[in-house]
Formats: sequence, C-alpha cells, structure tokens
Amino acid sequence: MDDDSHLPFDLPAVRRKKVSVGFDGGRLSSDGGVLLLREVERRLGIAGRLAECLTERRDRARIGHEIVEMLRLRMLAIAAGYEDADDCDALRDDPAFKLAVGRLPETGAALCSQPTMSRLENAPSKAEIARMMGAMIDLFCAGWRRPPGAIVLDIDDTLDRVHGRQQLSLFNAHYDERCFLPIHVYEGTSGKPVAVILRPGKTPGGVEVRAILKRIVGRIRRHWPRVAITVRGDSHYGRPEAMAWCEQNGVDYAFGLAGNDALHARLRPVADDLCVRRAESGADKRRAWAETSYAARSWTRERRVVARLEASPLGLDIRYVVTSLAGTPEHLYQTVYCARGNAENFIKLHKTQLASDRTSCRSPNANQFRLILHTAAYWLLHTLRAAAPPRSPCRSFEFNTLRLRLIKIAARVVEGAARIRVWLPTACPDAALFRWLAGRFAASGP
Repeated sequence: MDDDSHLPFDLPAVRRKKVSVGFDGGRLSSDGGVLLLREVERRLGIAGRLAECLTERRDRARIGHEIVEMLRLRMLAIAAGYEDADDCDALRDDPAFKLAVGRLPETGAALCSQPTMSRLENAPSKAEIARMMGAMIDLFCAGWRRPPGAIVLDIDDTLDRVHGRQQLSLFNAHYDERCFLPIHVYEGTSGKPVAVILRPGKTPGGVEVRAILKRIVGRIRRHWPRVAITVRGDSHYGRPEAMAWCEQNGVDYAFGLAGNDALHARLRPVADDLCVRRAESGADKRRAWAETSYAARSWTRERRVVARLEASPLGLDIRYVVTSLAGTPEHLYQTVYCARGNAENFIKLHKTQLASDRTSCRSPNANQFRLILHTAAYWLLHTLRAAAPPRSPCRSFEFNTLRLRLIKIAARVVEGAARIRVWLPTACPDAALFRWLAGRFAASGP
C-alpha cells in the first residue's frame, strides 16, 4: 500500500480562497534556533570535553559519524525537545541540525541514526563514565569568569520511575514505585549544574553522601584550592559521616534535622512563650527562632542546631537545621537554609523540561551516560538564557519558554556554491533578541 502521508490536504477556506497544505516546502527546519545553541556549544566546548573521555573502539576505515558529532547532535536534540534517541531518525536530514553539527545542509551526509546513537549510549565503560562526570565538574569550574570567593552546593534527590527491570532499580515504599533516586548537585546562587548521579531507589546513607561530597569537592578544589564551600541539603543528607567529613575538610554545611523529644524539650520554654504571645495578640501566626547545642547518639560531638518555631491555630510547628555556619538563627534558617528550595526548581528544569528521567536502558552505565547528556543540554539552555540582556524577560524564562521563543523557529536553508543562506520568519516575535544573542556568541570567537 502506498504511503500518502505527504500528499497535500485541504483546510477550510479563508475569505472564499481555498487553503491547501502540503509537506513539500523544501529544505525547511522547525528548529532554526539550534544554530544559536551551536554557538553556545562552541563556546563551552562540551562535546569535545566529553569526546576526549571516550575511547574510539570502531574501525577507523568504517566510521561515518565521529563521537564528537554524535554527542553534539544528541545534546542539541535534547535541548530542542527531542528527548529520545528515536528522534535521531527524523532529524538525520534536518538542515538546521546538520549545520549545527558541522555538516553541509544539502550536500553533507545524513546525521547518525537511532541504532548508531543507541550503540554509543551503551558503549562507555565505568571508568569512561567517571571521566565524563569529572569533565562536567571541570566545565562547571570553567563557567566562571574568575574564581569565586565562595560557592554553595545544593544536594537533593528526585524520583525517577522505571518502566522495566533496569539494574539499580528498587522498590521505594515512600513513593510506592520501583525507581531510581538520582542525586542532583547545583550551585545554589547561579543554578549551574555540578553533578547528576544515577543511584538506586533508596535513601542515601552516610557513607554514600560522604563519598559523593569527597569526589565533588576534591575535583572543584583542583581548580579553586581556596574557595569557601557550603553544602546544603535536607535531613537525610545530614548524616554524621558527611558532617564529620565537612568539618575535617573545611567545608561548611546546613542540613535539615528531624525533630525528636530531646530537641523539643530543650526548646520547650521558647515554644510555650511563643504560644502564649500568639494567643494574647490574637495573631493568626507567630514565629520565633532559637538555637541550642545538641549531640545525637550517633554523633561524636555536639553541634549547633537552629530552629524555626511557628504557632498557629493548627498548633506548634518546629523545624530544625544543624549547621557549622555563624550568624543569627533567623538569618541561618530564613535566608541561608530556605534558599535551598531553589534546587527543586533546577531539578524541575532538568527532569521535567529536559526529560532527564528517560533512563530506560538496561545498563546503569548507559543511563548515567544519558544523564550526562541531559546535563549538557541543561548547560546549553542555561548559558543561552544567561547571555540575554540584563533587563530582558528572557533571563527569567523557564527552559520550555526559552525553547518555544528562541529554538522552535522555522528556517529555510539553502546551500550555494560559496555560502549557506538561512531564512527565518519575517514576523518572528523575538527577532531582535535572536539577532542580539547571535551577535554576542559569534563575537566571542571559537
């Protein structure tokens, strides 16, 4: 049976004129904005960094697609909203993607197919994956114009449901799902990704948290030996092993701490006074802050614990934070610790808007490889957004909005004998911003 999916079809008439539609417009692309992302990737050099970590095991005489090209295609496709390797089949002849990868739009060979990309995902060894993760931390450090005096590392995990029996997947009773719980680490003030680590679907233990911090902090201090580092996380990262390691290595921390009867007893006078004052004033809510020294049974020493107490008609609510930082309890809780909530927004961009939960490979190495590529796509969009003019609303766009406004732009590409011409829509709403960003990245040089 003949495939007639590309034949013209009709739509309702407009002012008595027939409307006919067909997919025969020529060398068109619906993703003209990937040419902007190409310039971002060229500046960051992500594909090259990652390609250097991989060993070429193929016969050089039969190679049609270099590793660096495949990596570049995959991260550009993810940033443009094509989350699966299956999409490579549809993008093989897309002129904008061919240009972005470095091939001529008409006379250049087609890009790699889904089977080729899937073989790449399953090729890296555990050692190569470790080198790639180290390269991503190096990229984080290289993303600063000058070494910062201090950075904040926000660490958190997120639910990643599995759809089969992938290795490392476990049943988690809290989520009532078989899942992974990958750990995400971001720089808290800038939102730059530091590491995304695939791991089993269980709460991390103290030894695991300590090992992760040791590797990340050690890699960062290769570049910045004197940088002040603060680690923030919720209560299941405040393990005694992690806190002891931070204290021994000059790393500050602010971790959530689960309340217990011993802590409640220490703050009982403050809590009673707060409840009385709220009742006397008739206020709907009233807050107070306090601090104490506390040593849990598993700790080797007393540590500073600050608390936020809130009295309301629903009762008394107390939240605790164990920290090595100086400052008032109110500042440490309200300003320092609560800012950790931004990490959830960063995870949403990574997981939901870049679909980094597509970890459906059987092998953990392949799934970790996918997380690295999705993190690379995060870098592309994060850098593009940060390059917008200071007062532009683009600086506050989520990745979905950024993709819709600057990436999903129709383009007609024509390859001539001496030049390649790209036509973008005359009525593009963000033409001025697109031109400004293109000029900025082009002026930055290779």
